[in-house]
Amino acid sequence: MTVHRPAARGTALGDTHQSLRERVYVELRERIIEAEYPAGTRLVEREIADELRVSRVPVREAMQRLESEGFLSVQPRRGSVVADFGPEDAEYLFDVRANLEGLAARLAARHASAVQLRDLERLLARARKAAESGRLRELVSLNADFHRRIVELSGNPLLVDLMAPLDSRLRRLFRLTSAQSDGEPMCGAHERLYEAVRDRDEDGAEALARAHVADTRASAARLLAAFPAEPEKAS
Repeated sequence: MTVHRPAARGTALGDTHQSLRERVYVELRERIIEAEYPAGTRLVEREIADELRVSRVPVREAMQRLESEGFLSVQPRRGSVVADFGPEDAEYLFDVRANLEGLAARLAARHASAVQLRDLERLLARARKAAESGRLRELVSLNADFHRRIVELSGNPLLVDLMAPLDSRLRRLFRLTSAQSDGEPMCGAHERLYEAVRDRDEDGAEALARAHVADTRASAARLLAAFPAEPEKAS
């Protein structure tokens, strides 16, 4: 039962084009995804506000948003706690992904421009190098970027909006399972999907996307069953 404690020195948020509310939300979300706040960690609004050197209002709003997205849960007598991500959560995610990512791949094969395809190819090259060098954290980020890019290449803004809330959950899943998984097969699957999109093979792209989701679903189920919960930090 872990309570988040602020660091010895404050962690001020950097200046970006984002609003303060958005920066606080992104910071807390990334800490959950990267397991800096493992499942079961209790987040205390006042302490986080002190650490980030902001008022409690943007922290409260960020935590409410994270709760609505399934990253936090409110428990009696404990308050806001980082939610677990187990096999059942992965199943829900994959049920949705199989259909939406299949459609995204089909539309990407139809609409992707030459410039977009070159950018996607460069991203895959970086992912391949990260896999070969064993840079797992970078590989996790690049693999999630690949899935997001395919959705963006669909040219369908409604599909992009529908998939956006799933992106962070997908990144959290990749992060949880990366230490026990092999990046080589995933790189190969992404490269084959890229080739189908590049070749304007709509049927092939959709089939490959669905097959890839099925493969990662089976792999994630095995890994999450073996490691059902994120390790908690000591208080």
